[in-house]
Amino acid sequence: MTHPETGPTPDAALPPTRAPQDVAGDVVARVLARAGTALDAGGTVHSSYDGQQFDLEARTSLRRVGGLSTELEDVTEVEYRQLRLEKVVLVGIWGQGTVRDAEVSLAELAALAETAGSEVLDGMLQRRANPDPGTYLGKGKADELAGIVAATGADTVIVDGELAPSQRRSLEDIVKVKVVDRTALILDIFAQHAKSREGKAQVELAQLEYLLPRLRGWGESMSRQAGGRVAAGAGIGSRGPGETKMEIDRRRIRTRMAKLRREIAAMEPGRATKRSSRKRNAIPSVAIIGYTNAGKSSLLNRLTGAGVLVENALFATLDPTVRRAETADGRVYTLTDTVGFVRSLPHQLVEAFRSTLEEVADADLVLHIVDASHPDPEGQISAVRHVLADIPGAFDVPEVIILNKADIAEADVIARLRSQEVHSIVVSAHTGQGIDELLALIADQLPRPGVEVDLVIPYDRGDLVSRVHREGNIQAEEHTGAGTALRARVDEALARELTEAAVPTV
Repeated sequence: MTHPETGPTPDAALPPTRAPQDVAGDVVARVLARAGTALDAGGTVHSSYDGQQFDLEARTSLRRVGGLSTELEDVTEVEYRQLRLEKVVLVGIWGQGTVRDAEVSLAELAALAETAGSEVLDGMLQRRANPDPGTYLGKGKADELAGIVAATGADTVIVDGELAPSQRRSLEDIVKVKVVDRTALILDIFAQHAKSREGKAQVELAQLEYLLPRLRGWGESMSRQAGGRVAAGAGIGSRGPGETKMEIDRRRIRTRMAKLRREIAAMEPGRATKRSSRKRNAIPSVAIIGYTNAGKSSLLNRLTGAGVLVENALFATLDPTVRRAETADGRVYTLTDTVGFVRSLPHQLVEAFRSTLEEVADADLVLHIVDASHPDPEGQISAVRHVLADIPGAFDVPEVIILNKADIAEADVIARLRSQEVHSIVVSAHTGQGIDELLALIADQLPRPGVEVDLVIPYDRGDLVSRVHREGNIQAEEHTGAGTALRARVDEALARELTEAAVPTV
């Protein structure tokens, strides 16, 4: 039963004998029981295809560590004080959906917090239809949260949702510690993991867009006064409040954002040139997309030996990686590993990474990687497709669902997903299960050259024969006295060059 004023009643998702607060308490307890495992050293299992993983070694050497005091006891602690783990309390609202949905969302928030370098101490899940417009939780629950923060010694509260600037300020005034929302948390992870110049610029732009409406200032007490020089057209009667400190900050942020947009726009031609070069040479492209930590980088390493960073953590890799691959019949294509998606991906990030995500729309085939061992794989598929809906032309590209981690997934879950997704295949990037079938599927789905040629190429034009091997589909090849006899399928541009260079038939 549903009431228009309050949304779904507890009876729609709760056993009738249990109160909502008891069920919420059980959810928090289960999430906290798994806390601390998101970055467990034993949680990342590498295969021989992952290479040396030097990037992972560099990242873990700089990771925040526990056990460091905030008080300076030893001069050797100075350079490490900024790496101290933040102690956080998680807060979620269970408005719609089932208990399982609420638990999956809060567990993902805990994993995000640990990926950002935090230690999860406690949590709170409130059953209410809609967030309170003032404090997000309501006055009573906010006071209860303040007690939890004081009792645990936490220094940060992370909310599983997007807070309005007024809600964040009101909640901070009550709990007396820093309050961040899900969007700020994801932006922080992106800022830590971005490596390329373009990736760093995209993340900074997204952070500034998020920060701009959330500045806190001190009003006119921080204003600059107008000058009193008569030569400048000012003097008696003209002195008064000038530009406030917050107005100066906003102006500087807007100036910086404009500069970043120009820098990102200036980088686009370079990527466009690489894409046009691949198109000119008729090299098909395959884009790997999927939810964060679904195994995209592991699959890329398995297929190409790229050796990109693999870690059992959310948003381990952000910068897109393009690698060359080859079908069994010798056709060359490219594999592109894109940034992972997540539920409620901040729109600032979608906008900032739009130029990178457009690689998907230019692909000939999309491999949508799904973690079949996740508690909610259908939710992950839906979240990824929701982001793709914002990319023009992305849905026009053929999509194949790759059910990854088959070695640890439940058989009934795989059967359910395969019944829902017609174009799907089951693989394990770790064990190699299904990889041969996947390679055969890619070869079958890639566009084939459309022009059939049957001619003889002189030996001094071996470059053209090489291109046919690389870009075309050779059906027959024979070395004759006049040159290399070829029967193949190629694209129109290469067919014209071959025809012009071919040995004239008698």
